[in-house]
Amino acid sequence: MNPAPEIPGTVVTVGAAPLRPADVVAVARHDARVEIAPEALERVATARSLVEGLAGDAVPHYGISTGFGALATTFIAPERRLQLQASLIRSHAAGTGAEVEREVVRALMLLRLQTLATGHTGVRPVVVETYAAMLNSGITPIVREYGSLGCSGDLAPLSHVALAAMGEGRVRNATGEEVDAADALAAGGITPLVLREKEGLALINGTDGMLGMLLLAIHDLSLLLDTADVAAAMSVESQLGTDAVFAADLQALRPQAGQAASAANLRAVLADSPIVASHRDPAVCTRVQDAYSLRCSPQVHGAARDTVDHARLIASRELAAAVDNPVITDDGRVESNGNFHGAPVAYVLDFLAIAVADVASISERRTDRALDPARSHGLPPFLAHEVGVDSGLMIAQYAAAGIVSELKRLAVPASVDSIPSSAMQEDHVSMGWAAARKLRRAIDGLARVLAIEVLTGARALDLRAPLQPGPATGAVRGLVRDAGVGGPGPDRFLSPDMEAVAGLVRSGAVAQAAYSATAR
Repeated sequence: MNPAPEIPGTVVTVGAAPLRPADVVAVARHDARVEIAPEALERVATARSLVEGLAGDAVPHYGISTGFGALATTFIAPERRLQLQASLIRSHAAGTGAEVEREVVRALMLLRLQTLATGHTGVRPVVVETYAAMLNSGITPIVREYGSLGCSGDLAPLSHVALAAMGEGRVRNATGEEVDAADALAAGGITPLVLREKEGLALINGTDGMLGMLLLAIHDLSLLLDTADVAAAMSVESQLGTDAVFAADLQALRPQAGQAASAANLRAVLADSPIVASHRDPAVCTRVQDAYSLRCSPQVHGAARDTVDHARLIASRELAAAVDNPVITDDGRVESNGNFHGAPVAYVLDFLAIAVADVASISERRTDRALDPARSHGLPPFLAHEVGVDSGLMIAQYAAAGIVSELKRLAVPASVDSIPSSAMQEDHVSMGWAAARKLRRAIDGLARVLAIEVLTGARALDLRAPLQPGPATGAVRGLVRDAGVGGPGPDRFLSPDMEAVAGLVRSGAVAQAAYSATAR
């Protein structure tokens, strides 16, 4: 199972070692406090002294004494450089659309803070300390959904954060109230930043938004894939399917790691099921094999698991990165580079969206089988109480089908698109931010489709009485009933039931109930 979330109150240290994915989740979702490692502040101060030396050089240095992007050849006189940095942030804080979720903004702030703390960006220690203080004060800059092309990093989203650190723009305080950034900083005892040479560029030239959303997605998908195995087990059991196809020796004939993990989950959740045992005898059940959506659940869920593992590998490399342009190298050079390009992150975000769509698709097919009397092996049409008068879960399946259809559209990759910008200086971009935004919507859809399958499975198990489900699936059914979701009977207002089970899925309660009842 996915590890439990970090307990609120955890302290995350930045700058001593690369952040762990759990650190990002702890700060983004659970308001863990942030502290800066002393050695990180020393590195930052050393790099800053180099930048200040170059600032007085007659030779132009990009981002220090020049303009930006297509204006990189324009030399900026020393007396105009403070204005240059402030103008950069104000002009680039050009997001539009709905507010981005608080957890995403906090994740991107933490990830940018980590890069600043590497000593490769050339900012002053006070900049690092200000970002940490904003996180610890619960100040969340208002970031808009549209504006990033994923190259040169997430410029617009990060600019909204930098603008707030300057005491400009709007933020939400720790209670969620929208206030002026200057007022929020004052309430937190934080002095607004006056940016100096290189600092404006260092605050916005990174892939932190898309990486933050990737890390949150990996965390969520790890839990949802455990839940998908539980939902599949409920469908197999309630539709009188067999667990024989999930045997370890059969799975080992195709040595895919994710498939083996999902099959092991299915075996554990179906163990000791009286319903499964009731039709093991070939004289009782003459079916040769189950439909693909039941039989191939480990293969599909397992492929998604392997995709998440690949994404986790890419994310771990990004967590060890210092993404900025130019960067201060270990031997003191200031060098331009292309590390801000979001392609590595964008590709796996798109890859995950494909996996999400397919896991939801096979889940919806299992739900549909339970509702069709021609395929459910003895269950009433749509699991209705009085067929013809009641519709049962008919329209719940419609909802799942509608979500799956949308997930297929969201699986179309964003990273294959590119629109040139900055007067053709930035002529190939990753669209990684867009890939991350659609993945977040897709993950929400997957949770809802799985919830509908769990809701369906719980009612179908009830309808198999007097046969009883196994300990694990029975625990999930009990959880659903304890949440106020009714079992078989006359039609009732269905939407609240669906929302209640979706909440159980997202919280991890469904997976926890099932696996706690197994021998694992």
